[in-house]
Amino acid sequence: MPPSATYRVQVRPEFPLKSTAELAEYLADLGVSHLYTAPLLTATPGSEHGYDVVDHSQVNPALGGEEGRLALKAALDGAGLGLVIDIVPNHAGVGVPSANPTWWDVLKHGEQSAYAKFYDIDWSRGRLLLPVLADDPAALDELKVEGDELHYYDKRYPIADGTGGGTAREVHDRQHYELVNWTRGDSELNYRRFFAIVDLAGLRVEDPEVFEATHREILRWYDEGAVQGIRVDHPDGLRDPGDYLRRLHERAPDAWLTVEKILEPGEQLPDWPVAGTTGYDALSEICGVFVDPGTEAFFDTLDHHLTGGERSWQDLVHETKLQAATTLLAAELARMCRLVPEIEAAPRALAELAACFPVYRSYLPFGTRYLAKARSEAGRRRPALIPALDQLTARLRRADDELAARFQQYTGAVMAKGVEDTAFYRWTRFTARNEVGNDPAKFGVYPDEFHECADERQRRWPETMTTLSTHDTKRSEDVRARLAVLSELPGDWTEVVRRWVRAAPLSDPALAHLIWQAAVGAWPIERERLQAYALKAAREGAVSTTWQHPDDRFETALREMVDKIYDDPALHTEIGDFAASITAPGWSNSLGQKLIQLAMPGVPDTYQGTELWDFSLVDPDNRRPVDFGLRRELLGRLDDGWQPPIDETGAAKLLVTSRTLRLRRQRPELFTGYRPVFAEGRGSDHVLAFDRGGVVAVATRLPVGLSRHGGWHDTTLTLDGHTWTEVFTNTSYGGNRLAVAELLHTYPVALLVKE
Repeated sequence: MPPSATYRVQVRPEFPLKSTAELAEYLADLGVSHLYTAPLLTATPGSEHGYDVVDHSQVNPALGGEEGRLALKAALDGAGLGLVIDIVPNHAGVGVPSANPTWWDVLKHGEQSAYAKFYDIDWSRGRLLLPVLADDPAALDELKVEGDELHYYDKRYPIADGTGGGTAREVHDRQHYELVNWTRGDSELNYRRFFAIVDLAGLRVEDPEVFEATHREILRWYDEGAVQGIRVDHPDGLRDPGDYLRRLHERAPDAWLTVEKILEPGEQLPDWPVAGTTGYDALSEICGVFVDPGTEAFFDTLDHHLTGGERSWQDLVHETKLQAATTLLAAELARMCRLVPEIEAAPRALAELAACFPVYRSYLPFGTRYLAKARSEAGRRRPALIPALDQLTARLRRADDELAARFQQYTGAVMAKGVEDTAFYRWTRFTARNEVGNDPAKFGVYPDEFHECADERQRRWPETMTTLSTHDTKRSEDVRARLAVLSELPGDWTEVVRRWVRAAPLSDPALAHLIWQAAVGAWPIERERLQAYALKAAREGAVSTTWQHPDDRFETALREMVDKIYDDPALHTEIGDFAASITAPGWSNSLGQKLIQLAMPGVPDTYQGTELWDFSLVDPDNRRPVDFGLRRELLGRLDDGWQPPIDETGAAKLLVTSRTLRLRRQRPELFTGYRPVFAEGRGSDHVLAFDRGGVVAVATRLPVGLSRHGGWHDTTLTLDGHTWTEVFTNTSYGGNRLAVAELLHTYPVALLVKE
């Protein structure tokens, strides 16, 4: 059986397996059926996330090791909960070579290592390049020989047998690896990476021996009954995701498998043996339906006024993807070009195809139409490349071609780095829609569109995961819900933000608009958090400063801008007042989108802490500690009959979350269908409702407009003649027509159960 609902916990050294085990009773009371953890295998020392696994044979000692895992299993069993684990098949951590025994062996023995085939290395290029040296011609002079190791400051590397003796430089020159300037990593590296991160080396899980070695431990947990679900991280990096997932399904046939596959709007998941995705597609639909699509032109005008630019989202994405394809991922591009030496224009043509590719990747033969679209668009943009484009696409559509395999891995990385990590920080007209899996050019989602998507999910992927927040979202669900209110107040927002940019100017106006939205969306936010976010956003956008080449002058100006938000009394007061004015309708949106996510088709996941208000920004802000003691206390008060107001405590969100999750777990038969329920009357456009087969969820959308028009008036919902109980207020309703004003008198959401 799939989970009825999951709860995501960022297990990490500061919150190890022992602490996670102590959550079991609370999560059972909350109403989920399964705990969903961050990766548990041994990661790079000091890792805060676990996606840099260095040893696949054991549980991370920093999390509590095997003893901690068994204690977690006992706690979950005692609470009647299952476990969903996060696994990382695409890459391994190599930033601390001594911590990774297989990588250490490769460094010591080179291509003759028993583990050489574990990693995707191009040995034809000679020694394995490790870009770790300072940008200084004399950096190699800092090498030291200590025993059978070569040291560069705190970094350690093995010395191959029989290659010692002489100076440290001479020893270095005899090794199977070459330490090079860190700036050479993006262009000359000869091992596949996770995106552009040199500390994460690509694994070759397509090899049965590598698959077995990297999955033996997690499959042992499955075989012993400790694991019921597996979340697969970044399948797009794999050589053949479909083949990998079929092998994983064969080894864990009853596991609930989900894939971190980011679907672009309208894109379909291939026919893989999985329950579905990790839910970014649902996130986009849910959040979009709480945005007023009718005010898009106002934000276009404001964006033009603030930035002076008129570049389209499509042209911006092409620019940022092409930049990523030719700079950050130049090493991967060069490796492909070596497969087609006869095509002189291959570097430009392959990069152009990747920049024009409309989705993350294809899965040949599935998805060849996306290659055709990319070829057409690339030819339109670069007519001179048409002969090379035609030669390349003839090979890129063949699943058995090495070039095609590598191109598919390449386009996903180009999309991620070019769009998620760059364009999202440059296109700032309305950042509530700048989220993974969404097209920011699509301003909002109409209710009919939402119902169509939800109905399709029920028919095709009823056990897929749905989500609103993850460790990878650019801003939390409650920040997006509050920012959605701006779509109803375009004039008010235009007035204040134009005044603020004059009061605290910044030479990068698009970035400034991003920061002002972050400030009001997460207000009150500590100075240190907003400073850290602003710096990360600036370097990710890479317009005025970058990670590789920070501009100290600009970053000083950026700090001064953010400081002024806190140090200028008038500005600080005005920001606080404006944030307060959109807080209550933001709460309404938060409750609405939470109920919709928990009640709609799919398996809902709750990210740690978001059962109360959570105004987090991008990682690492969204990994901050969670006060579970407060959540236990508030849940206990709810169970004692407390009817919480909608206020700063967030207890109303906890009420919606716990009651909906409990109902899904206790009465799964009520959540087996999907039918839109439409309201009638003057406020009908402000109702989003659907019937799951005995449970009707009702949410308020566009609350500012509703208030502006005087409330619900004669708005009604038509149900059958049964008696219905509203779960959050425990109120009974009868008859065919329900007055929405009465139904939503206490909360802006309702969950009706047929008696």
